[in-house]
Amino acid sequence: MKYLKILSLVLFFGLAASLESNAQELGIRFGNFRGNNVAVDGVFSLGEFSRVHGDVSFGSGVGIDLLWNPIYRPVGSSEFNWYLGVGPSLYIDDPFYLGVAGEIGIEYAFTDVPIVIGADWRPTFWIIENTKFNADIFGLNIRWRFSKVE
Repeated sequence: MKYLKILSLVLFFGLAASLESNAQELGIRFGNFRGNNVAVDGVFSLGEFSRVHGDVSFGSGVGIDLLWNPIYRPVGSSEFNWYLGVGPSLYIDDPFYLGVAGEIGIEYAFTDVPIVIGADWRPTFWIIENTKFNADIFGLNIRWRFSKVE
């Protein structure tokens, strides 16, 4: 199990480093994640309508979500966008958890200041170490926008 934890960390940070050049937004996420209440929140662009939404939370353990949002669309002609995605969810502590999280959210990108505020829901199906489903993971995201999605 120790080697699985190390491999998971190496893969996450390797992917994050490869996406670093496309970083669009960076901030914090308030919400619950296996006992952790605050996470570093980042968005990496994969194009106009696709992105990766990643979080790393610290507290009683380390939680990592890396969610691909293939659906990222504006709500009408407003500055609101909604998104839908899925990806791996990892919690490193005792016990160790590995699973799949879904994500649906909405966000508002201010036009006068480079700030994005959003809310999301992340139901998670834990596969390893104990199999269970969590549907009570909600979050509030506040991020600084470095550049607009290309």
